[in-house]
Amino acid sequence: MLTGICGINWGDEGKGRMVDLLSRDYDVVCRYQGGNNAGHTVVNDRGKFILNLLPSGILREGVVCVMGPGMVIDLKHLVEEMGRLKEGGIAISPENLKISDKAIITMPYNILQDVMEEDRLEKATGKPYGSTRRGIAPVYADKYMKKAFRMGELLNLARLYKRVPDIIDWKNMTIKAYGFQPVKAEDMINYFEVYGKQLAPFVCDTGLFLNDAHANGKNIMFEAQLGALRDIDYGIVPYTSSSSTIAAYAPIGAGVPNLKLDNALGIMKAYSSCVGEGPFTCEYFGKKAEKLREAGGEYGAATGRPRRVGPFDVVASRYGIRCQGADEIALTKLDVLDGYEEIEICTHYELDGKILDEFPFTDVLDDCKPVYETVRGWNKDLSKCRKISDLPKEALDYIRLLEKLCGCKIKYVSVGAERDAYIKMY
Repeated sequence: MLTGICGINWGDEGKGRMVDLLSRDYDVVCRYQGGNNAGHTVVNDRGKFILNLLPSGILREGVVCVMGPGMVIDLKHLVEEMGRLKEGGIAISPENLKISDKAIITMPYNILQDVMEEDRLEKATGKPYGSTRRGIAPVYADKYMKKAFRMGELLNLARLYKRVPDIIDWKNMTIKAYGFQPVKAEDMINYFEVYGKQLAPFVCDTGLFLNDAHANGKNIMFEAQLGALRDIDYGIVPYTSSSSTIAAYAPIGAGVPNLKLDNALGIMKAYSSCVGEGPFTCEYFGKKAEKLREAGGEYGAATGRPRRVGPFDVVASRYGIRCQGADEIALTKLDVLDGYEEIEICTHYELDGKILDEFPFTDVLDDCKPVYETVRGWNKDLSKCRKISDLPKEALDYIRLLEKLCGCKIKYVSVGAERDAYIKMY
C-alpha cells in the first residue's frame, strides 16, 4: 500500500498527528518535499515533539523513515533536531533513518538571502511574502539553477570542497548587491565539516531502498509538508512555499517516480488557519479571532508566529481536495469548537456582486468576501469521544455537512492531540 498524507488548505492541518497515528500500519514513512520551514507537532505517550525536517514516523518504533530527494535540508537544523529527539529517548540510526543522496543542502547563505529579501520587501513595499526566513526559496532557486550542493556530495568531501569557491564567488555577487558583507568559502567548508560529517552515515540511494521495500510488499506512507494552497503551482502564489505540496508529486519527491499512490488521505481542520502573508478570505479579526486562536493553540510549530484563523472554508477546501486528489479526509481539531453555541461556515465567496463556488485566481482573492452559513454548535466536551455514538448530534451533523459540502468522505475525526483521541467514521 502506497499512501500519501497531504494538506488540504494552507498547511498546519495536523498532518504530523495523523502520520504518528496511522504509521502503526506502515513499514516506511517518507518526507518528499520542503525543508524546516514548517513544523509537525505530535503528542503521544512518549511526550510532545515538534518536527521540522524529520518524518513524523520517526516517533514510531519499527518504522523506517526516509528523507527524499525533493527535500531541502539544513544540516545544522537536522543535527540539532535529531539531538533533541535522542534526548527525549527516540532512537535514531542509519537503520531507521535514510537521507536521499539527491536531496539538496540548505546553506547558511540561503538563509541570509531569505532574510535580506524579506527585509527589502518590508522596507520597499510594506508587503513581505511572509517567509519563515529559513532559506527555502533561495535554496530551491539554487537547485533549479544547478548551483546547489546535494547530500550525496558529503560522501566525497575532497571533491565537494573543490566546488565551494566557485559557488561562493557567484553567490557573493548577490549578497554584495544587497549591501552585505560577502560570505567566506572557509566558513561554508566548516559548515560541512561540523554538520555534514555527522549526517554522512545516513545518506544513501533512497530510491533503491523504497523500490526494494515496495517489491517486498512493504506499506509506504508519503508525508507532505504544508497544504495545497501553499503549492508552488496551485497555491496562492507568491505567498506559497517553493516546492510541490501535492500528493501526486510524492513518488517523484521520494525518489520513486516509477510508483503510483494507491490512496491519498487529505488532512483538514474543522476550522481554518493560516500562517504568513497572502489572501485569506474567511479570516476572523478581533475578539472572534482571539477566541478561536487561543482555543486551538494556533501558533506556528516552526516559527511560533500567531496563526491567522477563521471558520471552515468550503471553497478553499473543495479546491484543495481536487488538487490533492484526496480519496478520503481526516478532520482534525473538532474539539476546538466545543465552546461554540453557533458555528459559522464559509460556503461561498462573493466577488463584485457575483457568488463564486470555485476557488478563483490568486489576484482576485483580496477582493472576495466570505458568504457564511451558521449552524448549531454542541457546546460540549468532545475530548473523551472515541466512537460515533459518543458524539453529540450537532457535532455529527457538522461533520456530515462538511462531508456533503466538500464532496469527500471523512474517515477520521480527531478530538485531541493525543494519539488515541480520534474517531473512525467508517
